[in-house]
Amino acid sequence: LNPSKPAVPCLRFFGGSIFLSPSSLSRRRYLCRYQIRYAVQINGRLAPYPAPAAPTSWTTYQRPAAMTFQTAKATAMEKKNNATMAFKSWDNFKAWVRVPDTALDRHSNGDSGQTWSNEDLDPTPPERRTWRWYNYVIFYFALSFGNWTLGSSLIGIGLNYWQAILAIFISQFISSIAMLFNSRCASVYHVGYPIVARSVFGMWGSYYFVGARAILAVVWFGVQAFSGASLVANMLRAVFGHNFTDIPNRIPASQGITSAGMLAFFLFWLAHFPLALMRPYQLRTFFNVKTILMIPAVWGLFIFCMANTGASLGTEKLSEASGVSASGKWGWFFMNAVNAGLGNTATLITNQPDIARWSKTRSGAMWSQLITNPIAVTLSASLGILSTAAINNAWGLSLWNQWDLLDAIMDRYWRSDVRFAIFLCAGCWAVSLLGTNVAANMIPFGSDSSMLFPRYITIPRGQFLVTCLGFAIVPWKILASAGVFTTFLAGYGLFMASVVAIMVCEYFLLTRGNLFIAHCYNGGKENPHYYYMKGWNVQAVIAYLCGIALPFPGFVGSLGANVSTTALNMGHIGWLLSFTTSFVLYWAICTVWPTKNQKIIKEMGLRFEEMAERDMMALDGTIIPESAEGMSEDQVAWDETEKKAVAFDSRRVSD
Repeated sequence: LNPSKPAVPCLRFFGGSIFLSPSSLSRRRYLCRYQIRYAVQINGRLAPYPAPAAPTSWTTYQRPAAMTFQTAKATAMEKKNNATMAFKSWDNFKAWVRVPDTALDRHSNGDSGQTWSNEDLDPTPPERRTWRWYNYVIFYFALSFGNWTLGSSLIGIGLNYWQAILAIFISQFISSIAMLFNSRCASVYHVGYPIVARSVFGMWGSYYFVGARAILAVVWFGVQAFSGASLVANMLRAVFGHNFTDIPNRIPASQGITSAGMLAFFLFWLAHFPLALMRPYQLRTFFNVKTILMIPAVWGLFIFCMANTGASLGTEKLSEASGVSASGKWGWFFMNAVNAGLGNTATLITNQPDIARWSKTRSGAMWSQLITNPIAVTLSASLGILSTAAINNAWGLSLWNQWDLLDAIMDRYWRSDVRFAIFLCAGCWAVSLLGTNVAANMIPFGSDSSMLFPRYITIPRGQFLVTCLGFAIVPWKILASAGVFTTFLAGYGLFMASVVAIMVCEYFLLTRGNLFIAHCYNGGKENPHYYYMKGWNVQAVIAYLCGIALPFPGFVGSLGANVSTTALNMGHIGWLLSFTTSFVLYWAICTVWPTKNQKIIKEMGLRFEEMAERDMMALDGTIIPESAEGMSEDQVAWDETEKKAVAFDSRRVSD
């Protein structure tokens, strides 16, 4: 190789042989520069080679179309050889799976043995902030279809249909306000839930709050996947009829699933893998398609139920509220219903930073959900109440789930046209549930695991991992044999309410929207902002424990324990009580006993969100531009080279 020639391809060694491949000249599409990074890979390890000095003049190179295929082929060949080398030794394998250092990593505390950053933990770079306000409108509208059965649970506790609809709207309006406030930090600083948790609960304390959410996401992923399998079973029955339903069962009845059900679950589970390989900013099109598919499916099913039954809802039955009338305590029943609606969206409220960080503007993720979520969820739940009520009244059934309703329709109308319509409807519902599982469980786990294991796990790898774990936990066994456990999952929202309350209070009241981003990636004791007391924010932990303590006895009572009526009533308002208690108590504690970070912000006299307007300075004093956030050091250096090339060209042209 002649280093004086700027267009020399990259040289790599693989087991003694030489492999030449065109280097990836740029992340841009076709316009490149002749400045090339040199690298030598010996025994599977990549080491930088000093790049040649910049030539005295620059020449713009237009890559021909034929290079696209050649470069792709060379890149694939290079990845294949790297993968082959990775399995020849343990050191090679660790080097292969190791996540590249980011700019924040290179300029952070070099003495720390702990890695605190990777490309998914760093602030989202501008080119990945692709979600606009209308994308969030579509996103929340698409998620709302998962609330088809929400109304049935409220009617089951003693409310009539109009009371249930009113409770749903109020609960979703409250949850939308909580989502609005919890999304602000991520919309401004473009960081996910794990980084927000670090800034609030401490560099080590955040591991508990992130890990707890990750475990919950795994369990809920499996449960949601099992529900989606029921819709796939509808599709298979509509196509194959008795050839599917009469598949010989080889699985013991104690497992809670049949061979046919396992086939449906396996197919729905496989559908997650293509989406698991994508980051959230790449999923806009999927959620757009999901919404387009669900509109005709939901309204088509609703119209069929109304037309087939003559819109006879059995209003006299729906209007009965025996539980409310007998007790005379309508207020507690209604608050219980509102709390149930809040618990239904508790995970989504907590996950807001992981969704809002991809917003192109600061307000894009905020006002769209405040308007869309209450209307869309109330509409979806209302259609579910009316549709199933009409069928139940006309056919003498007691159904609420959409997959049971589709099965009942096929039982009554076993015709080719009806089966085709059921196939399309069930397919659209399956896509909807797939999207809900991705947004509510897969993305949060990917984000959480990237913080728990930042050196080896990125968001796509975490999403792939939770997909595998969702099968490994055998969710059909959980649902078949652990009714108390599923009740625990349904009421887990009160634990997350305290977390959200503390995060909102910290951001809006105590730190006035100021986040020291670089210090969120420093776990050393010298961190003046987020190390707190041995890595834990003690004030936040106290407020969290007190927030969950008040409704906890009532929560235990819902699991079957014998508790007082007062405790049960407090459990019925668990989310609201937990949120309010933690919010007020954390503010009061920090007013009397402020954290070191809060003292520093007060001494600096920072105005609201002033730190968001400043350049991010790494711990060694290096200014990291916004365009470099979330990028590897090599990518940053390459971009800087391109900028210098463009500037040199501009001067040469002007001369």
